[in-house]
Amino acid sequence: MPSSAVPRTTAVATVVAAALAAGLLAGSANAADDTTAGAAQVRIHDIQGSTRMSPLEGKQVADVPGIVTGVRTYGSRGFWFQDPEADGDAATSEGVFVFTGSAPKVAVGDRVTVSGTVTEYVPGGASSGNQSLTEISKPTVTVVSSGNEVPAPVTVSAWSVPSEYAPQGDPAADGSINALPLAPRTYALDYYESLEGTNIRVGTSRVVGATDPHAELWVTVKPWENDNRRGGTVYGSYESQNTGRLQIQSLIPLAQQPFPKANVGDVLAGTTEGPLDFNQYGGYTLTARTLGTVEDRGLTRERTRQQRNGELAVATYNVENLDPSDPQEKFDALAKAVVGNLASPDILALEEIQDDSGATNDGTVSAAQTVKKFTDAIVAAGGPAYEWRSVDPVNNEDGGQPGGNIRQVFLFNPERVSFTDRAGGDATTATGVVREQGRAALTLSPGRIDPANDAWDDSRKPLAGEFTFRGRTVLVVANHFGSKGGDESLVSHHQPPNRSSEVQRLKQAQAVNAFVKDVLDADHKADVVVLGDINDFEFSQTTKALTDGGALYPAIKSLPRSERYSYVYQGNSQVLDQILTSPSIRDFSYDSVHINAEFSDQNSDHDPQVLRFRP
Repeated sequence: MPSSAVPRTTAVATVVAAALAAGLLAGSANAADDTTAGAAQVRIHDIQGSTRMSPLEGKQVADVPGIVTGVRTYGSRGFWFQDPEADGDAATSEGVFVFTGSAPKVAVGDRVTVSGTVTEYVPGGASSGNQSLTEISKPTVTVVSSGNEVPAPVTVSAWSVPSEYAPQGDPAADGSINALPLAPRTYALDYYESLEGTNIRVGTSRVVGATDPHAELWVTVKPWENDNRRGGTVYGSYESQNTGRLQIQSLIPLAQQPFPKANVGDVLAGTTEGPLDFNQYGGYTLTARTLGTVEDRGLTRERTRQQRNGELAVATYNVENLDPSDPQEKFDALAKAVVGNLASPDILALEEIQDDSGATNDGTVSAAQTVKKFTDAIVAAGGPAYEWRSVDPVNNEDGGQPGGNIRQVFLFNPERVSFTDRAGGDATTATGVVREQGRAALTLSPGRIDPANDAWDDSRKPLAGEFTFRGRTVLVVANHFGSKGGDESLVSHHQPPNRSSEVQRLKQAQAVNAFVKDVLDADHKADVVVLGDINDFEFSQTTKALTDGGALYPAIKSLPRSERYSYVYQGNSQVLDQILTSPSIRDFSYDSVHINAEFSDQNSDHDPQVLRFRP
């Protein structure tokens, strides 16, 4: 920390005032006459300041000195440079990004001076809620010398990253943390922000987010933090953000060094070093100038056990926008998973089955070709000849890709279970519940639940079906709730982040809960299974609304906390897919079958879920 007792913000203001008087901020009256900076020269730590927003935002700066630590020739082109003469204040970064717009004409190790405008760029735009990246734009760059030693990296490790994630946002600023003084020894987000643009390094670290198609992966510098047996980091509550997670990208051209393929649980060994960036799709990101090597730890895809004769196996699987134009290899791989990894469940609810023309927006709504191609592939893989039931949506009314018309579909093995068809179900007609011979029954099967409810605007309507297994009626409701896409990320400048999409999912959960209660009013012993891509966590308000009044139980909670996940997002293993059971289903076996989410080679980004019970 500075030896002076003057507060950091006051010190920066003093520097700015002195620089203005001396003409060191470009555009001032004396700028053309001043050639030496003296004590008042504006340096990178003055630009960064001790909050998330630069105290010099919008101002012109002149001849800011530093050494180039990284050059990016793709995407947001520019370079990072860093002041080797630190101010000793842990809250002020010594590095900053220079946005050039075209390929930079500097190299790592160049000593440069930069003049330009200090800006705060928000990746994804202001509506994203993302924090901003301090940068110098419209630059004039002068190379003073080349071949200089790059400033030594700051080591980011389990001991340097605080265990608390972020301060609470300032209520006066609508929950924003932008104006709060950084406390890098207290909060992880403040720590990373204090290193924005700085040359950092991580040592050997475990991979917690597999390599994705955009050549990036996630590691953790805290190997014990909410870890699980397969190598991931579990997101088990809104307070378990997992502070050790860090995204890794590479500055090395892919033609020169392909980005490594890594699965969760693998190790990025050796040293990975480069500037710390902030981007739209992961927040704080180490943009590697030197990239470690991946050590394969042999993660394998799980296989669930075969259901026993008296057990009914019910599963859910999001097959990620499956349509007939997908390569046969995708159908074959998904089919192989159904047979080999899911042990051919008796009932399989599929999400994201697209219509027969896929994302071509031509008015097609039937998915018969899509389903036939999939069920044929299952037979070819040695599985049963599944029959299927679904309800076609109204064109472009259910969200997803325009023209794709994604919907839920029931597959069922007629050798093990039968489907009770009750005619009349269509996209806009609601199924109801009646009592027949002492049991709850659907008025339409298959049928949709409350499709006119505005909870389902631009979203998939629940599909209900009536099945019989060994003489016992089982009602199954397949769901695909509204996307979380509108929510702010964990690194939002609002803390806690705004989760705006929860509003719709909460209404959807209340509608499904009301339907289940209608079933239980007709027969309190009814076997009801609610399943699908709920798009929300087992601890969320959405799940609480689904279970209201004891109508349902989230079966994934029967697993140890470390095994509760079906999806991996930004290095967090988390629950999106669920199966919930009515009170009569007390004794069951549950499995989240990890075959996709942890792997760089995915047939879907979701892991399927399987429930086995004796009706």
